[in-house]
Amino acid sequence: MTKRDTPFRVGEWYHCYNRGIEERTTFEDSQDYSRFLELLYLANDESPLRRDDIGIRTFEEVLTIPRGKKLVAIGAFCLMPNNFNLVLNEVSEGGITAFMRKLGTAYTLYFNSRYKRTGNLFLKPFRSRHASSDRFVQNLINYVHARPAVFYEPEWKTNHVVDPQFLEEHLTAYPYSSLGAHIGTRTPNIPILDAQILSVAHTVPLQKMLQEARRYSADSGIS
Repeated sequence: MTKRDTPFRVGEWYHCYNRGIEERTTFEDSQDYSRFLELLYLANDESPLRRDDIGIRTFEEVLTIPRGKKLVAIGAFCLMPNNFNLVLNEVSEGGITAFMRKLGTAYTLYFNSRYKRTGNLFLKPFRSRHASSDRFVQNLINYVHARPAVFYEPEWKTNHVVDPQFLEEHLTAYPYSSLGAHIGTRTPNIPILDAQILSVAHTVPLQKMLQEARRYSADSGIS
Protein backbone atom coordinates (compact mmCIF):
# COMPACT_ATOMS: atom_id res chain seq x y z
CA MET A 1 0.00 0.00 0.00
CA THR A 2 1.32 3.44 -0.89
CA LYS A 3 2.13 5.57 2.16
CA ARG A 4 0.36 8.92 2.27
CA ASP A 5 2.46 12.07 2.33
CA THR A 6 0.02 13.69 4.78
CA PRO A 7 -1.50 11.35 7.39
CA PHE A 8 -5.10 11.88 8.48
CA ARG A 9 -5.52 13.77 11.77
CA VAL A 10 -8.46 13.35 14.13
CA GLY A 11 -10.89 16.28 13.95
CA GLU A 12 -9.71 17.48 10.53
CA TRP A 13 -11.65 17.57 7.25
CA TYR A 14 -10.40 15.98 4.03
CA HIS A 15 -11.38 15.78 0.39
CA CYS A 16 -11.34 12.06 -0.45
CA TYR A 17 -11.98 11.03 -4.02
CA ASN A 18 -11.43 8.26 -6.52
CA ARG A 19 -12.31 7.17 -10.02
CA GLY A 20 -12.71 4.00 -11.98
CA ILE A 21 -9.60 2.10 -12.99
CA GLU A 22 -8.67 2.96 -16.59
CA GLU A 23 -11.34 5.70 -16.26
CA ARG A 24 -14.06 3.08 -16.66
CA THR A 25 -17.67 3.77 -15.73
CA THR A 26 -18.35 2.78 -12.12
CA PHE A 27 -22.07 3.64 -11.96
CA GLU A 28 -24.04 2.22 -14.87
CA ASP A 29 -27.56 3.03 -13.70
CA SER A 30 -29.68 4.26 -10.81
CA GLN A 31 -29.38 0.93 -9.00
CA ASP A 32 -25.61 1.29 -8.87
CA TYR A 33 -25.81 4.86 -7.59
CA SER A 34 -28.33 3.85 -4.93
CA ARG A 35 -26.17 0.95 -3.76
CA PHE A 36 -23.17 3.24 -3.32
CA LEU A 37 -25.26 5.76 -1.37
CA GLU A 38 -26.53 2.96 0.86
CA LEU A 39 -22.94 1.88 1.46
CA LEU A 40 -21.93 5.44 2.37
CA TYR A 41 -24.36 5.04 5.26
CA LEU A 42 -23.74 1.39 6.20
CA ALA A 43 -19.94 1.38 5.87
CA ASN A 44 -19.73 4.26 8.35
CA ASP A 45 -19.77 1.89 11.31
CA GLU A 46 -16.99 0.17 13.23
CA SER A 47 -18.94 -3.10 13.00
CA PRO A 48 -18.58 -5.32 9.90
CA LEU A 49 -21.02 -4.86 7.04
CA ARG A 50 -23.88 -7.36 6.95
CA ARG A 51 -25.15 -8.35 3.51
CA ASP A 52 -28.66 -8.94 4.79
CA ASP A 53 -28.89 -5.23 5.60
CA ILE A 54 -29.25 -4.41 1.90
CA GLY A 55 -30.81 -5.89 -1.20
CA ILE A 56 -34.27 -6.66 0.18
CA ARG A 57 -34.92 -3.26 1.76
CA THR A 58 -35.88 0.04 0.16
CA PHE A 59 -33.35 2.87 0.05
CA GLU A 60 -35.22 4.72 2.80
CA GLU A 61 -35.32 1.58 4.97
CA VAL A 62 -31.58 0.99 4.63
CA LEU A 63 -30.88 4.52 5.86
CA THR A 64 -32.78 3.81 9.09
CA ILE A 65 -30.75 0.72 10.07
CA PRO A 66 -29.15 1.32 13.50
CA ARG A 67 -25.37 1.70 13.46
CA GLY A 68 -22.63 1.52 16.05
CA LYS A 69 -19.78 3.98 16.48
CA LYS A 70 -19.10 5.91 13.28
CA LEU A 71 -15.73 5.84 11.55
CA VAL A 72 -16.05 9.28 9.93
CA ALA A 73 -18.27 12.32 9.68
CA ILE A 74 -19.51 12.84 6.13
CA GLY A 75 -19.89 16.50 5.21
CA ALA A 76 -20.74 16.25 1.52
CA PHE A 77 -20.67 13.83 -1.39
CA CYS A 78 -21.17 13.65 -5.14
CA LEU A 79 -21.23 10.62 -7.42
CA MET A 80 -20.48 10.92 -11.13
CA PRO A 81 -20.50 8.19 -13.81
CA ASN A 82 -16.84 7.24 -13.27
CA ASN A 83 -15.81 8.94 -10.02
CA PHE A 84 -16.90 10.02 -6.57
CA ASN A 85 -15.95 12.90 -4.26
CA LEU A 86 -16.42 12.92 -0.49
CA VAL A 87 -15.83 15.45 2.29
CA LEU A 88 -14.81 13.45 5.37
CA ASN A 89 -13.77 14.20 8.94
CA GLU A 90 -11.43 11.84 10.77
CA VAL A 91 -13.56 10.99 13.85
CA SER A 92 -11.12 8.48 15.32
CA GLU A 93 -7.61 7.44 14.36
CA GLY A 94 -7.66 5.31 11.23
CA GLY A 95 -11.33 6.04 10.59
CA ILE A 96 -11.05 7.47 7.08
CA THR A 97 -8.78 4.68 5.88
CA ALA A 98 -11.06 2.00 7.36
CA PHE A 99 -14.19 3.63 5.95
CA MET A 100 -12.79 4.03 2.45
CA ARG A 101 -11.57 0.43 2.47
CA LYS A 102 -14.99 -0.90 3.55
CA LEU A 103 -16.81 1.31 1.06
CA GLY A 104 -14.60 0.44 -1.90
CA THR A 105 -14.49 -3.28 -1.16
CA ALA A 106 -18.24 -3.63 -0.62
CA TYR A 107 -19.16 -1.69 -3.74
CA THR A 108 -16.60 -3.53 -5.90
CA LEU A 109 -17.95 -6.91 -4.74
CA TYR A 110 -21.48 -5.79 -5.62
CA PHE A 111 -20.44 -4.34 -8.99
CA ASN A 112 -18.32 -7.32 -10.01
CA SER A 113 -21.10 -9.74 -9.09
CA ARG A 114 -23.73 -7.79 -11.00
CA TYR A 115 -21.66 -7.31 -14.15
CA LYS A 116 -19.76 -10.61 -14.09
CA ARG A 117 -16.30 -9.07 -13.87
CA THR A 118 -13.25 -9.53 -11.64
CA GLY A 119 -10.47 -7.36 -10.26
CA ASN A 120 -10.20 -3.83 -8.94
CA LEU A 121 -12.83 -1.27 -9.86
CA PHE A 122 -11.26 1.88 -8.39
CA LEU A 123 -7.71 3.19 -8.45
CA LYS A 124 -5.53 2.43 -5.43
CA PRO A 125 -4.87 4.16 -3.18
CA PHE A 126 -7.74 6.65 -3.12
CA ARG A 127 -6.78 10.32 -3.38
CA SER A 128 -7.07 12.78 -0.51
CA ARG A 129 -6.40 16.42 0.30
CA HIS A 130 -6.50 18.19 3.66
CA ALA A 131 -8.97 21.06 4.05
CA SER A 132 -6.85 23.28 6.26
CA SER A 133 -9.35 26.00 7.22
CA ASP A 134 -13.08 26.66 7.55
CA ARG A 135 -12.99 28.68 4.33
CA PHE A 136 -11.26 25.83 2.55
CA VAL A 137 -13.89 23.37 3.82
CA GLN A 138 -16.70 25.59 2.52
CA ASN A 139 -15.00 25.99 -0.86
CA LEU A 140 -14.49 22.23 -0.96
CA ILE A 141 -18.18 21.53 -0.25
CA ASN A 142 -19.18 23.93 -3.02
CA TYR A 143 -16.70 22.27 -5.38
CA VAL A 144 -18.16 18.83 -4.64
CA HIS A 145 -21.71 20.08 -5.14
CA ALA A 146 -20.79 21.83 -8.40
CA ARG A 147 -19.31 18.70 -10.00
CA PRO A 148 -22.45 17.84 -12.05
CA ALA A 149 -22.46 21.33 -13.60
CA VAL A 150 -20.39 19.94 -16.47
CA PHE A 151 -23.45 17.99 -17.65
CA TYR A 152 -25.50 21.16 -18.11
CA GLU A 153 -22.95 23.96 -18.60
CA PRO A 154 -19.71 22.44 -19.95
CA GLU A 155 -17.82 25.76 -19.77
CA TRP A 156 -18.75 26.67 -16.19
CA LYS A 157 -15.16 26.42 -14.96
CA THR A 158 -14.17 29.22 -17.34
CA ASN A 159 -16.90 31.43 -15.85
CA HIS A 160 -19.15 30.95 -18.88
CA VAL A 161 -22.68 29.97 -17.86
CA VAL A 162 -25.38 30.43 -20.49
CA ASP A 163 -28.46 29.84 -18.31
CA PRO A 164 -27.84 30.20 -14.55
CA GLN A 165 -31.43 29.35 -13.59
CA PHE A 166 -31.37 26.15 -15.66
CA LEU A 167 -28.07 25.16 -14.04
CA GLU A 168 -29.28 25.88 -10.50
CA GLU A 169 -32.45 23.84 -11.01
CA HIS A 170 -30.49 20.83 -12.26
CA LEU A 171 -27.78 21.00 -9.60
CA THR A 172 -30.33 21.08 -6.78
CA ALA A 173 -32.29 18.23 -8.40
CA TYR A 174 -29.22 16.04 -9.04
CA PRO A 175 -30.04 12.90 -7.03
CA TYR A 176 -26.51 11.67 -6.40
CA SER A 177 -25.03 14.61 -4.50
CA SER A 178 -25.68 16.00 -1.03
CA LEU A 179 -26.63 19.50 -2.23
CA GLY A 180 -30.33 18.69 -1.94
CA ALA A 181 -29.81 17.49 1.63
CA HIS A 182 -27.89 20.66 2.51
CA ILE A 183 -30.70 22.91 1.28
CA GLY A 184 -33.53 20.65 2.44
CA THR A 185 -34.97 19.68 -0.95
CA ARG A 186 -33.77 16.06 -0.97
CA THR A 187 -34.28 14.77 2.54
CA PRO A 188 -33.79 10.98 1.99
CA ASN A 189 -30.01 11.52 1.81
CA ILE A 190 -29.80 13.39 5.13
CA PRO A 191 -29.01 10.30 7.30
CA ILE A 192 -25.78 9.83 5.34
CA LEU A 193 -24.49 13.22 6.44
CA ASP A 194 -23.10 14.49 9.72
CA ALA A 195 -25.76 16.48 11.57
CA GLN A 196 -23.25 19.05 12.79
CA ILE A 197 -21.99 19.96 9.32
CA LEU A 198 -25.58 20.39 8.17
CA SER A 199 -26.14 22.86 11.00
CA VAL A 200 -23.05 24.98 10.33
CA ALA A 201 -22.48 24.71 6.57
CA HIS A 202 -24.10 27.59 4.74
CA THR A 203 -25.64 27.49 1.31
CA VAL A 204 -24.81 30.34 -1.02
CA PRO A 205 -26.27 31.73 -4.25
CA LEU A 206 -25.32 29.80 -7.38
CA GLN A 207 -22.87 32.40 -8.66
CA LYS A 208 -20.96 32.43 -5.37
CA MET A 209 -21.05 28.62 -5.15
CA LEU A 210 -19.48 28.31 -8.60
CA GLN A 211 -16.94 31.00 -7.75
CA GLU A 212 -15.84 29.16 -4.61
CA ALA A 213 -15.81 25.85 -6.49
CA ARG A 214 -13.52 27.36 -9.13
CA ARG A 215 -11.28 28.74 -6.39
CA TYR A 216 -10.94 25.32 -4.77
CA SER A 217 -10.20 23.71 -8.14
CA ALA A 218 -7.49 26.29 -8.82
CA ASP A 219 -5.97 26.12 -5.31
CA SER A 220 -5.92 22.32 -5.21
CA GLY A 221 -4.97 21.66 -8.82
CA ILE A 222 -7.89 19.21 -9.05
CA SER A 223 -9.99 19.50 -12.19
